Order: sequence, then structure tokens, then C-alpha cells
Amino acid sequence: MILRQSLLWLSERRGIFNFVRRNGIARTFASRFVAGETVETGVQAAKELAQRDITASLDLLGESVTAEDEAVAARDLYLQILDRMAASGVEVNVSVKLTQMGLDVDEELCDANMVRILDKTKALGGFVRLDMEGSAYTQRTLDFYSTRLHEPYGAHCGVVIQSMLRRSERDVEDLIAMRARVRLCKGAYLEPPSVAFPEKADVDRSYVRLMQRLLAAGNYPGLATHDETIIGRAREFVGRERIGNERFEFQMLYGVRRDLQVRLRRAGHNVRVYIPFGTQWYPYLMRRLAERPANIAFLLGNVVRESIPGR
Repeated sequence: MILRQSLLWLSERRGIFNFVRRNGIARTFASRFVAGETVETGVQAAKELAQRDITASLDLLGESVTAEDEAVAARDLYLQILDRMAASGVEVNVSVKLTQMGLDVDEELCDANMVRILDKTKALGGFVRLDMEGSAYTQRTLDFYSTRLHEPYGAHCGVVIQSMLRRSERDVEDLIAMRARVRLCKGAYLEPPSVAFPEKADVDRSYVRLMQRLLAAGNYPGLATHDETIIGRAREFVGRERIGNERFEFQMLYGVRRDLQVRLRRAGHNVRVYIPFGTQWYPYLMRRLAERPANIAFLLGNVVRESIPGR
């Protein structure tokens, strides 16, 4: 708890933020997991992945905006991202947080911003994933999607479900019935036991149950995990049930298990990499570490794992 509070405190210190942004060592470490600060660096990272036949989803860092002009500025940057991805020849695919589009400022503002983004996405034949935030936003996000976005943009917009939440089995069934596209992840937020499974083993079991249900009946699910055991379970399941590789994709984070990304693609699986970028990379990394301090060991462990010959 003390480590978590310290990391959150550090993430909010503007002076430390400015210092770290100028620090060469910190920027080098961050560049492993964040693709720079500009649209150009994000799109370039997507182009490099495309050369290995791996697709990408670009995510402009920043969330929980508190003013209309901030939400509009984020919307305009996303419109620029969509245009740049299309012009570069990579698949047009982005991830967006509703709070970044002004959900906490005014739902109508958020709706107007998302419609602008989705109209352009639809015209370009692309896709937008609504990122899931903490559990306080789960119902709001799903309601916003189902009532405002699914009918006009269902083929171009999907959502995220976290296996750590106790409610997720019901949500998955609802989304399957809607033919919504679901990205399944474990979830990184620190949640109370009343709404989330506190033990990793339970989160993993939930993930496998939801994964198998989505593979069997879902609409092109994205399986977001770096867990090789779970990935192995997925490959066994699709082989046993004769589910083609074209019906789902594996998803991973930029800079994490790049060796595994390549191996899965060479094995014939569709692989997408989530690419965060933007000036808010320092608070992003600190918040991700604060959500679960064990992420520190996870990130460092994956760097070491990739360096082992033969992996």
C-alpha cells in the first residue's frame, strides 16, 4: 500500500514529471513501452509492426479530462491519428477512453466527440476500441456503448471486458447477444474484493472461462494477455473446437513479450499490439505501476526474458 501511494503521489508531481521528461535514462526506459510523444512516432511504431505482419491499435495517452477544451483537443488529435494511419497504409485502429472525450464533463459532449471520431473511422474502414477504466466506469461505459454507439457503429466500435471483475460473465453474455466485438483482458486496476476477484488464480480462471465463451460464440474477440499458459489454453481450445485463426486475435502491449508476438504471428495467429504514445507517458507508466506494484517485476521480467537466447 505504501509503494502504491508513493507511485500515485509521484505521478501527480508536475515538477518531477518535467524533470523525468528531460532525463535521458528515464526516456530510454519509457521508450521501450511508449512509442514517443507525437502522432508521427505512434504511427511509425505501427508501420514497423506492420513490416512483421502485426497490426496495431494506437492509444493517445491522457484520461479523466475536466474541461471541454481538453476533450475537444483530444478528439482533434484522434482525428489526426486516423488520417495519418490511413495515409501511411497501416490498418486504421485506435483505442479511446470515454473520460478523455469528456464523459465526466458532459455526456453530450462525449457523444459528439465520439460521433466525429467514429464517422471518420467508418469512412476509412477502421475500428475504435472503447478502453475500460476502473470499475466505477464499467456500467457507464457499457451503457454509453449500447445506447449510443452500437447500433450506428457496431462494425467499427467495440469494448473491453476485465476478467477480474465479478460481473464480467454476465457482461460477456450480453455483449455476445449484441454481436459486439470484445477485447478481453485481466484488468490492472486495484479494485475492492466486493467487485473483483482478489486472487490471481481466480482472475486467471475467470479469464479462461470468458475466453472460451468468446471464442465459441463471440464476434472476433481480442485476447489481451501475455500469459503463455493462458495462450496455450486458447490454442488448445481453438484446435479442439476447430475454430479458425481468422475468428480471433491475440493482443499484447507495446514493448512487452515482443518475442512471443513474433512467434504467435509465425504460427499463423493474428496479433495486434496496443501502442500508447503522447506527452503523458510519465503519469501513464506511474499509474500502471501503482495499480499493481507487481507490474514492476512483470515489466522488468519480460525485458530479461526476451534477452534469453532461444526464446
